[in-house]
This record gives sequence, C-alpha cells and structure tokens, in this order.
Amino acid sequence: MGLAKRAIFLAIWLPSTVFAAPPLLRCEISEGGESYIAEFFPTSDPYSVAAKDIGGRFRFKVVMMQKEQLIEYIKIYTYYQEQRPAILLHVAKYMPPFRQDQTSFAGLTGVNFLYSPGLERELQYGCALSEVPP
Repeated sequence: MGLAKRAIFLAIWLPSTVFAAPPLLRCEISEGGESYIAEFFPTSDPYSVAAKDIGGRFRFKVVMMQKEQLIEYIKIYTYYQEQRPAILLHVAKYMPPFRQDQTSFAGLTGVNFLYSPGLERELQYGCALSEVPP
C-alpha cells in the first residue's frame, strides 16, 4: 500500500477527534473608542487564566474549562480596575450545547453592555465560538 493510500486509510478509520481543531473563543471588546480582539483557548486549570487589561479601566477574563476533549463550560468575568482592588462587574456562564452562530461576531454571547461604577464608562463585548484551522 502506497503512502498516499495509507494516509487516506488512516483518515477514514481514525476517530474524527484526532483531527479536530481545538475550540477558540474570539471576543470583540470596545471601550473608550478603542476596539480589541481577544482569543481564548481551553484550559484544564481555571486559576491559571490571567485577565486581560482593557484600556486601563477594565479587565476581561475567559475560562473555557476543558475536560477529556470536551468543553464543560465557558465563564466570562469582567472587572472594573480603576480602584484597588478591582471590582467584579459581571459574570456570564455558558453551558453546552453552545450556540455557534457563525454569521455574528457575538454568536455565543450576544452583545453585552457593562458600565463602571461612578463615572459610568461603557465596555461592550461579544464572543463567538469557533475552531482553529489545523
């Protein structure tokens, strides 16, 4: 059997999870007239995930918890950080099956509007779940 035929044979007979790309959560975040794109990958340790700074005023953290190649849940945390310690503004939790509208940048979460205490600064975000090409 030639090399090309072996590759085709393996592609047909091996489970599809061997070739599946890992999930990717891509979020579009806007604050203070600036836009950011942040990408998040699965983790098995939620405590190791660091929050991303957004404009010096907000912090944005996504925990996409993976167990045995499956995403158990996705949690999104948004903090206001102009004060110390940072203030938790918002937590959103998504459970499977996940909505995956590929036509929208906010296919999983919809568009969320958050406001800081006091000065009412606005942060908007939307996230979509997709796969990374191999």
